[in-house]
Amino acid sequence: MIRFTVVTITYNAASVLPRTLQSVLDQTYEGVEHLIIDGASTDQTMSLAEAYKQQSDLSDSHHKVILQSEPDHGIYDAMNKGLTQASGDYIVYMNAGDAFPSPDTLEQIVRRCRLAELPSAELPAVLYGDTLITDSEGHVLHPRRLRPPQQLSWRSFRQGMLVCHQAFYARTDLAKNVQYDTRYRYSADVDWCIRVMVEAERMGLTLCNVGMVVAHYAEEGQTTRHRRASLMERYRVMAHHYGHLQTFMLHAWFVVRFLCRMK
Repeated sequence: MIRFTVVTITYNAASVLPRTLQSVLDQTYEGVEHLIIDGASTDQTMSLAEAYKQQSDLSDSHHKVILQSEPDHGIYDAMNKGLTQASGDYIVYMNAGDAFPSPDTLEQIVRRCRLAELPSAELPAVLYGDTLITDSEGHVLHPRRLRPPQQLSWRSFRQGMLVCHQAFYARTDLAKNVQYDTRYRYSADVDWCIRVMVEAERMGLTLCNVGMVVAHYAEEGQTTRHRRASLMERYRVMAHHYGHLQTFMLHAWFVVRFLCRMK
């Protein structure tokens, strides 16, 4: 059976964590490992996580829940901790407030990419899909503005992060060789996705578009609270991978299109 490792990063997230935990617990697919990597929360986050683990252990879901709580050096340091511990065939980050759109999301992903029929060496390097944006209460607001292309490659992100981090399932054996660069504060996820896809191309592996919504993403996050700094850092990431001239030209075109829409 193909196994998924879901990594949830938390810090004082008691107000939004239950929605995420319930969406993982509700998954009808049995091959799920759930790592909750907490940054030494001082609220009720770990109490909720411990109750969730007990509930999962008592249920017949066959989900494996692992809890860790200790100080870290930021969200991407915590993500690296999850990546190091992951034992599933694929890893996906579903942070506090995010959720799977339906109980059979993982089942559908396996079926649509025909994963059960493939030998492990031929599994796609990345599974990816669409994302819906939600408010702080988990209510769907709208589809994410950037949409995943039918054929994705590392060059696709020149147009922006076309696949949301929560909708990007990386093959764990490949992803473990591509740690998050903790020098970035807001955009290490963009850099990581690009480098995973570069490694996939080097290894001659495919990327599979599942053709469905695979994540509900909570709109308010680190990047939206620090939007200017996040955009500047993301520009640096793009320039590093695609070159300064091309990145500048693309961003200039984005500005022109935005101004034209405003007229």
